Amino acid sequence: MIEEVIALASYSYFEGGTIGNLLNEWQQAGFFSYLLPFLLIFAVIFGILSQSEFFKKNKAVNAIIALVVGLLALQFDFVPRFFAEIFPRLGVGLAVLLIAIILLGMFIDKKQFWVFMILGGIIFLVIMVNTGMDLGWSGASDWAYHWPKVLAGVLIVGAIIAIIVGSGKGGKKKITIDPSE
Repeated sequence: MIEEVIALASYSYFEGGTIGNLLNEWQQAGFFSYLLPFLLIFAVIFGILSQSEFFKKNKAVNAIIALVVGLLALQFDFVPRFFAEIFPRLGVGLAVLLIAIILLGMFIDKKQFWVFMILGGIIFLVIMVNTGMDLGWSGASDWAYHWPKVLAGVLIVGAIIAIIVGSGKGGKKKITIDPSE
């Protein structure tokens, strides 16, 4: 009996098991390359059109436009390649952000949420640059090569925005006239 239990446990470890086989079959059928990207694009376009009420509340027109955009997006291999590159990196980036939130959350006050926003922005930029480099976008490799200049520019623009926002919050004194004087 123990041999059967060991055989069952080792089957899933060494040979992929039924879940691994199922995922491999779905991958070979194009589930991850075509069906899921189509559903994502369709849902996003349909949601945007429904919320904007551009065609009033005509859901048939919204569905047709979302269907056409979803199918046209898959016409070439660009969208499946892009999704195959960005979503694994997004998962890693979210894991890094979650770990940072857990570790920094022990030491940072909850009022200093901006630290997590900056960290999330940096992770987003790293994900986009790495994805762009793997897809062969020449601009992404330029960003990766000149990152100190890009970072300095982002910091300067951020400082200017912070100064503008900070100076706008200066309190105005309310002048009241007391008629009894």
